Amino acid sequence: MVQPYNSSDDKKNEVRAMFNNIARNYDLLNHLLSLGIDVLWRKRIIRILQSYKPDNVLDIATGTADLAIMAAKVGVRSVAGIDLSEMMIEEGNNKVSACSLTKIIKLEVGDAEQLPYKDEMFDAATVAFGVRNFADLKAGLRDINRVLKSGAPFIILEFSKPVVFPVKQLYHFYSFYILPLLGRVISKDKRAYMYLPESINVFPAGDDFLEIMSECGFSGLKQIPLSFRIATIYVGHKS
Repeated sequence: MVQPYNSSDDKKNEVRAMFNNIARNYDLLNHLLSLGIDVLWRKRIIRILQSYKPDNVLDIATGTADLAIMAAKVGVRSVAGIDLSEMMIEEGNNKVSACSLTKIIKLEVGDAEQLPYKDEMFDAATVAFGVRNFADLKAGLRDINRVLKSGAPFIILEFSKPVVFPVKQLYHFYSFYILPLLGRVISKDKRAYMYLPESINVFPAGDDFLEIMSECGFSGLKQIPLSFRIATIYVGHKS
């Protein structure tokens, strides 16, 4: 298991500490280091979400609430956002307030592996770049399944690994050399943007991840590769 700081602490606490450390610069770094492509990927998730016409949505690992805000702006009536990091939730609440969406979006600090919600509560769930950081991936997926209504979609955006030359080679060089350097200069956290490519490298992407989703109670599975497989959208439904 790859951890942000490789200390004696468990992964969950390290992930919380890492995102607390980089919260103030998180949005800037996301858009800068992805050259703005992450915004287009999130818009793709929202288009998929809209096709289900959900009334209430759970956004896991909501971070600074980008996806939650986008969902609210396309007509979702209620969005619950949850994240381990107190500082990310604080930044997210600032953005929600600035967008005058506090009546629709409710953010709280919490654990995706032990969600503080009732069974079969949500019409849909989303997560962008979050499942890779779960301490126990299967426990997290099972608990998300628990809080979804029967047949409800779970839409996931996660980094993957390009396989086509020369994108694969360029992506590897950028991820392991350029990205950590820029991230360290802007965020002042030496490990946070080294952890990113390391965690992508060990994540069970593609068919392997769909198999895990199936084990955790999801069916009707599909994957949508994005930008030469730099990222992938996964869609499943509560069985």
